[in-house]
Amino acid sequence: MDRWGSRLTADIIRSGAIGDVDVLRLRCALHGDGIASADEAELLFRLNEACPSHHPAWADFFVETLTDFLVDQVAPEGYLTSEDAKRLIERVTSGGRPPRKLELDLIVDVLDRSRWSPVSLARFALEQVKLAVTDGVGPLRARQEAAQGVIREAEVELVRRILYAFGGEGCVAVTRAEAEVLFDINDAIVQPADNAAWADLFVKAITNVVMAASGRAVPTREEALCRAPDMVLSAMVRSSLDAVWGGYQERSPEERALARLEHQRIEIITSEPIAAAEAGWPCERIGRGGRLTANEAALIAYLKLECPAMHPELQAAVDRLAEAA
Repeated sequence: MDRWGSRLTADIIRSGAIGDVDVLRLRCALHGDGIASADEAELLFRLNEACPSHHPAWADFFVETLTDFLVDQVAPEGYLTSEDAKRLIERVTSGGRPPRKLELDLIVDVLDRSRWSPVSLARFALEQVKLAVTDGVGPLRARQEAAQGVIREAEVELVRRILYAFGGEGCVAVTRAEAEVLFDINDAIVQPADNAAWADLFVKAITNVVMAASGRAVPTREEALCRAPDMVLSAMVRSSLDAVWGGYQERSPEERALARLEHQRIEIITSEPIAAAEAGWPCERIGRGGRLTANEAALIAYLKLECPAMHPELQAAVDRLAEAA
C-alpha cells in the first residue's frame, strides 16, 4: 500500500466509520494484488478496531484479504505454523481483550482455507464458544442479551465448522485439545435436552475420540460429525451414529504407519505436535465430578451397546459408568 493508501486509512480512522466507497478505495490502494506485507495487514486490523461502524462490505473485505495474506502469501504457503497462530491470537487479543466478532470470523476462515493449521488455533476458536456458554460474554454475545448455560443453534454450527476446518480433507480424529473444550461446553449447558443438535455433535465427536484411542481408523470429520435430521434425542443420536459407524474400521499395521508419517510431516511444517489419542484421558474426563451429564449418559449407552472393539481400559470405564448411570 503506497502513501496514498496510508493517507486513506488515516482519513477513515479519523472519521470513525467505514463506508462502501472506502472499501472500494482500499481495494484500489492494494492494487488488486492483496496485502503484500505485515505492515499492510496491521493497517486493516487498526481500521477494524478504530471503526465500530462499517458497511457490510467491510466484513467480507477484511476476512477475505487477511485470509489470503495469512494462508497464501506467508510461507509455508497453504499452512500456518505455530508461530503464525501465536502471532494471530496475540494480535486479536491485544490488551487482554477477547477477539471481536469479525476477528473470530477471520480465524475460522483461516482454519477453513489452510491445508493444515496448529490445533492451538482451533482450540482458541472453540474457546470463544465456550466463553459464550459459560459466561454469556465474548465475541458471540457482544450485541446480545447475555445467556449463560445456553448454546445457541448458530453456535453449535460454528463448533461444527471449526471441527470440520481443522480436520481438513483427511481422516483426522478429534484431538484431545478440541475434546477438552467440548467437554467444558457440555458441562456448562444447563438444559442439554433443549438442544438436540448439540447432543448429536457432542456424542459423535467424543465417539470419534474413543474410537481413535482404540486404534480404529476414523472417517473424515464431515462424515463423522455430519448433522443429523431433527428427531427425538435418543433416536437421533443412535441413528446418526449408526449411519457413520462403517467408517470406524480396524487399521492394518501399514495404515497405522502411514498415519504416523502423515502426522510427522504436518508437525514438521507447522512446528506443533499432534498429540496421539490415548485411552486414559477419556476414561478420566467422562463423568468427571462423579456424575454423568445427559449427553455423557447418551454417549455411554451408545458405546456400551454398539462399540465392542474398544481399548480394554476404555471398555472397563464404559462398563463401570454404564452401571452407575
